[in-house]
Amino acid sequence: MRIGSILNTPKNYFQLIYRIIIGLIAIWFLSIIWPYISNVVLMLVFAFLFTTVLLSSVDALERKIGSRGLSVLAVVIILLGSIGTFIGSFISQMSQQAIEFSNRIDKDTLTQEFKTLGEKFTSSMPEFLQNMQPSDGNTAGKLSEIINSVVGSLASMAGAIGNFFFIAAMVFIFTIILLAEYHGFRKSLVNAIPNKYFEVGIKLIYNIEKSVSSYLRGQFLSAASVAAMSVTGLLLLNFFGANLTLTVFIGIIAGLANLIPLIGPFVGMVPAILIAFMNNIGNDVAMAHQLFGVVPSPFYLLDIVLMFLIVQQIEGNLITPALVGKSVGLHPMIVMIALLIGGTILGPLGMLFAVPATGVMKVVLQEISFVRKNAHLL
Repeated sequence: MRIGSILNTPKNYFQLIYRIIIGLIAIWFLSIIWPYISNVVLMLVFAFLFTTVLLSSVDALERKIGSRGLSVLAVVIILLGSIGTFIGSFISQMSQQAIEFSNRIDKDTLTQEFKTLGEKFTSSMPEFLQNMQPSDGNTAGKLSEIINSVVGSLASMAGAIGNFFFIAAMVFIFTIILLAEYHGFRKSLVNAIPNKYFEVGIKLIYNIEKSVSSYLRGQFLSAASVAAMSVTGLLLLNFFGANLTLTVFIGIIAGLANLIPLIGPFVGMVPAILIAFMNNIGNDVAMAHQLFGVVPSPFYLLDIVLMFLIVQQIEGNLITPALVGKSVGLHPMIVMIALLIGGTILGPLGMLFAVPATGVMKVVLQEISFVRKNAHLL
């Protein structure tokens, strides 16, 4: 009855049409300019997330030393120092293992091991796959084609890596600016709220900040869980003779990389496979190893892949929906639906921002509902 009366009022009817048209024009305009501003928006979003993580540390240090600039500088130096120490230590130990590997294995032995490994995998293939090998025996030619393709891919990857470092540098700069001026920006935003909606606006800003910080807390708990499971899995493989080293480093890398949806969970797999190969090459027992006593798994490579797949499934289907959903106040089913929708629309980046975006939408809708119910009090 009330809706009908509103639509029957010419003024309200034309206002509704006007708002719909303006909304459609805004969406159309955004779709046109989005390709040009998407990178900048992405940088600002990441900078805001990093600012949310570091803000409490900067505020606490500022209360002690009384200088915002020095507080930001100190936190950034400590953060970069910690990251640099971790990466440097890992690279140093990996380099040491590579040197030991090169001293232990000569070129002829390495060539023979690769040949044996290839024959082992070929013999374990189904018959129809074996028949797909070059009929003319020109395996070298096929390998040359593959190598050329890989070289082309590496060239493209070099450009992508350069773009990544540029974006990372800009995110770093934006983060420093936001950390230094965060409270000033927040105050300006608060001052822009009309008096009529001041209380609602303050509550909305607070709840959005709370939702984002809770999401990040849940993500870091999830990353810690992945790191712990990865270390446990690698140690379990060692119990069965995998001879893996740097397990804690690999676990931490897997946990941190897990913050990147889809791609991240497999990042920890790469150093684990390299280390398994370097530590076990020349070991006939490791070469003859079989997964579950059935599937050939030289150097425990398939065991490592399976372990990381299990960790990823546990994290994706149990830990993240429970921890992250609980921290943001969303049901695990809503979290999974949000991840699926985000991944469908924007791929890995969509999955990365799906949950916090859903949490922010929930907060906004709650405040809109509150305003509508209490409009007579405003």
